Amino acid sequence: MIDIPQVAYTAHAIPRRRDFTGHLIDKYLEEVYMASKEKSSGTQFGAIKEIGIAFKEGNFKTRISYLIMGLGQILRGQFVKGILFLLLEVGFISYMIAFGNSYLSKITTLGTVTTHKEGRITVYGDNSFLILLFGILTIIVILAFIFLWWLNIHDNYQSEQLLKEGRHIPTNRETLASLLDKNFDKTLLALPVTGIFLFTVLPIIFMVCVAFTNYDANHQAPTNLFTWVGLANFAQIFKIGGNGFGSTFFKVLAWTLVWAFFATFIDYFLGVAVAILINKKGIKFKKLWRTILVLTIAVPQFVSLLYIMKMFASDGLINGWLQKWGWISSPIPFWTDPMLAKITIIVVNIWVGIPYIMLIATGLLMNIPEDLYESARIDGATGWQMFRNITLPYMLFVTGPFLLTQFTNNLNNFNVIYLLTQGKPQSMALSNNAGHTDLLVTWLYKMTVTDTNYRMAAVIGIMVFIVTAVVSLVVYNMLPSVKDEEGFQ
Repeated sequence: MIDIPQVAYTAHAIPRRRDFTGHLIDKYLEEVYMASKEKSSGTQFGAIKEIGIAFKEGNFKTRISYLIMGLGQILRGQFVKGILFLLLEVGFISYMIAFGNSYLSKITTLGTVTTHKEGRITVYGDNSFLILLFGILTIIVILAFIFLWWLNIHDNYQSEQLLKEGRHIPTNRETLASLLDKNFDKTLLALPVTGIFLFTVLPIIFMVCVAFTNYDANHQAPTNLFTWVGLANFAQIFKIGGNGFGSTFFKVLAWTLVWAFFATFIDYFLGVAVAILINKKGIKFKKLWRTILVLTIAVPQFVSLLYIMKMFASDGLINGWLQKWGWISSPIPFWTDPMLAKITIIVVNIWVGIPYIMLIATGLLMNIPEDLYESARIDGATGWQMFRNITLPYMLFVTGPFLLTQFTNNLNNFNVIYLLTQGKPQSMALSNNAGHTDLLVTWLYKMTVTDTNYRMAAVIGIMVFIVTAVVSLVVYNMLPSVKDEEGFQ
């Protein structure tokens, strides 16, 4: 895309013909350039500069809105916006007085008075959990109010400037109509955005904050308060020996990355291979083979995985048959031997994952131009050469983002691991109830549900985010569809 202001700048630097059309183009580009220059210079200092200018140059109606939101609009006859801003300010003040201030004032300590009994009477004290939760909520509310306060000032100053220039300011009817027309996006998104902040952003911030506290089984509010401990939990997660989690963390992290790699790429290449075999000319009953594979998708995953877990148990169907046929004398420890358990999980995941890849690859293979293969055959290319130079590059280019998504999902694949092994086999060499087949996400689950070690679970949650984000960013920039989109086309 051409940058018009840059073109306008070039128009001033390079002499050109001054015919009628060229003159009009030069004039238009000059206006665009000057407008963009004024706009950029006006936003260099942002909202803070505008607040100062509006107070210095504004009239009484604009200045009074600094203290009483919406009053400036009401005095100008814009009752809809004015009353809305005024109600928001009243609501904020009421919230802070009745609720928010009491929690915000204690957020630095997370409470000091525990709930205890004096005789038969229970004396209720502070609750660290609620102080942290509602303290964070109050901070978000304050930030939202500051934004609305600036929006109120901006609207007042803008209206004042329009009136000074003798121009029209929106009436109440036009304001209401704009909510269903020009500003309908704001009307439509108001409720979803609020929901995202309350049910997504707030819990994430709360979880991050918990990582900096000593919130665990020994510090359960309201009887045992928890408090801030800084970076002590992060030091413990990397500490090796003693009460540190470092040895276990790095072992679980290594297995998580190994699992995600094999679970992604083995499924991918085998799925592509199956799709190529089924779509090969001369193969009969193609619909039957596809249907058999798709049936594995139709069965709920938790049912099939639990059934497989029972099949490979020491007293399960597989060991029973092998012993009955005399092939083995004792049960194979599919789930009790650490290395064998990991291999079994990867093999089982192949059975679960291939059908998805097969369906995707089938659609993509049908879109590869047949002319490419015909040309390759004429040049004497073998089947392997055609796959390596035509099929595979095309598949990787189109499915690159999908592969990244699959890898990220496998880093957090809770279902396959937990339904098959619950992270077992356990080991005394691994701390905090971790097992040899635990991923970071299943270990986090155990810390939260089984051990109620919320502080370390929060740290693990942050580590999962960091690992996922770093891997995703690095791999994304290596994808052919990102690096060489034009070159491939």
